[in-house]
Amino acid sequence: MDLRDIRKDYQHSAIHGEDFPVEPVNWFREWLNEAMESGEPEATAMVLSTVSAEWRPSARVVLLKSFDDHGFVFFTNYLSRKGVQLSGNYFAALTFFWPLTERQVRVEGIVSKTDEDESDTYFYSRPLESRINAVISPQSSPISSRTRLEEEREKLLFDEGSENISRPAHWGGYRLIPDRMEFWQGRPGRLHDRIQYLLEGNEWRINRLAP
Repeated sequence: MDLRDIRKDYQHSAIHGEDFPVEPVNWFREWLNEAMESGEPEATAMVLSTVSAEWRPSARVVLLKSFDDHGFVFFTNYLSRKGVQLSGNYFAALTFFWPLTERQVRVEGIVSKTDEDESDTYFYSRPLESRINAVISPQSSPISSRTRLEEEREKLLFDEGSENISRPAHWGGYRLIPDRMEFWQGRPGRLHDRIQYLLEGNEWRINRLAP
């Protein structure tokens, strides 16, 4: 198989004209809804990109759990690799790709931790096994074996007090406050549509970019 011969000609939709929504979050909401309605299997999955103290980029897929005019929220272990990187460099990027609607959204901005109440609310809404796994997993750290993790999980899972397990201090939410967003729509012949929002003061400057 020659990878150079693999290509898809995007035909699903187009971004016409130059009259775009004033607020990019409103447009994102429309596109996310359309992705979910189209049957996209993981519409809230996004690639989170961070940078280490040595300026090495790192990326992984996480799940968007809420968003509004104040930013995009996800949850994780603060001591994980991404957590450590965000503690040293609070600039990060998110990338959504929805192949069924042939769209991509890129979000860049500053990340900060959510308050404890927001982290608690989400943690206690999770299934018991997910809460237990957040407690026992030293995320991103080497472990001696998977068996030991599974034994710790089983021990807590069948403990009489497991339903009352507390959110660990090392686990919680982050909010990315965007200052740049880009909406990408695939078009035939690779002449794609790209609309960029760049925050200047309190207003968004909107430009159509060359593909």
